[in-house]
Amino acid sequence: MKIEDMILVSVDDHAIEPPNAFARHMPDRFKGREPHVVKVGERDVWMFEDVATGYMGLNSVVGRPKEEYGMEPLGYDQMRRGTWNIKDRVDDMNANGVLGSMCFPTFPGFAGQRFQNHGDRDVSLAAIRAYNDWHLYDWCNAAPGRFIPLMLVPWWDMNAAVAEVKRLSAQGVHALSFSDNPALMGFPSIHDSYWDPLWKVCADNKVVLCCHIGTGAKANHASDMSPIDAWITAMPISIANSAADWIWAPMWKKFPDLRMALSEGGIGWIPYLLERADFTHRHHSAWTNADFGGKMPSDVFKKHIITCFIEDNFGLKNLEAVGEDMACWESDYPHSDCTWPSSPETTFDGLKHLSDSTINKVTHLNAMREFSYDPFSIIPREQCTVGALRAQATHVITEPALGLGGADYTRADGKPVTSGEINAMFAKADAQAAL
Repeated sequence: MKIEDMILVSVDDHAIEPPNAFARHMPDRFKGREPHVVKVGERDVWMFEDVATGYMGLNSVVGRPKEEYGMEPLGYDQMRRGTWNIKDRVDDMNANGVLGSMCFPTFPGFAGQRFQNHGDRDVSLAAIRAYNDWHLYDWCNAAPGRFIPLMLVPWWDMNAAVAEVKRLSAQGVHALSFSDNPALMGFPSIHDSYWDPLWKVCADNKVVLCCHIGTGAKANHASDMSPIDAWITAMPISIANSAADWIWAPMWKKFPDLRMALSEGGIGWIPYLLERADFTHRHHSAWTNADFGGKMPSDVFKKHIITCFIEDNFGLKNLEAVGEDMACWESDYPHSDCTWPSSPETTFDGLKHLSDSTINKVTHLNAMREFSYDPFSIIPREQCTVGALRAQATHVITEPALGLGGADYTRADGKPVTSGEINAMFAKADAQAAL
């Protein structure tokens, strides 16, 4: 296979919601209470219920030279337009040879965490539904065949959550962003039957639970003096503890058609996790009473859990141990790990030793099957390849944009940037936004 013949579908990207995302979708009785953007100094800040709940620009560094990654955009005018404008996003996808994309939220939190513990449940539910409508109607449906839509649901009300899954799955939404560990946010454990109505409606409607890194468990900073590089390195693997918890969770027996994804988790660490899980079961199940019905933990993982990678040559060399039928590719646009606009080249470097059949699985076929995504029914297959898409994007400027400005986290003395410095700058920005 040649690079230009690949078909790339990314199961983990991000949208920066435009300032008016919620306005037209909030119900009349909550008009004026919808999340909105205000200017605080130089910074564009999202407000919800008169509280600054997050500032924009964090990690929206796509299109910058790497030397300027440490300058986080303060507002929309310092971001590449493809981060928040749908037409420009499709242009950027074409320039990168990417056919399809699943976009996680930014302001709401990857799984809607900003809404889950808000005191007024009615306005929170309205905001979740408004977000879902914006994401489906204004973002995904604005470019038919190019996006895998993703929904949020309220965690505090299983009846409302079930209703939202039914409402949106009927319109072709087959992915739901969920926490990798909701217990860390004060909700019941995934082992609690509280969640059974949600698991059931997802299984019945082929809706995949997408658990993004950072939605529950988080990579810890080793110390304030630690280089920020150490934290960035550990970030994908931070979901490993949650992954082990999901393997032993009870929903797979109750709802055998249920699927979940470890979004942005990487794959290189998975062979050892599964080896260790099987070892644990062989050595300890006699006293722990774990029962996999004659199967091994690794069998459960490979049947139910979707994985994804950006650049992961070790994982791709050990794909049999990972599970090639459930591994998918991701771009992570517009975050700092994103390989735009050279994703086909960097991805192919890790794929070129594999058969065409396997390459097709991990680049698009697995994602299409698991997320009920059928772009070929809308766009002829020959127009979906890297080469064909790039041919439509000759007008797109892909050279790094210099000097866009932002909050400068770099050091002039050439010493490593530390976790403490980054956390202090984030805390300062939060404090300024709160004023």
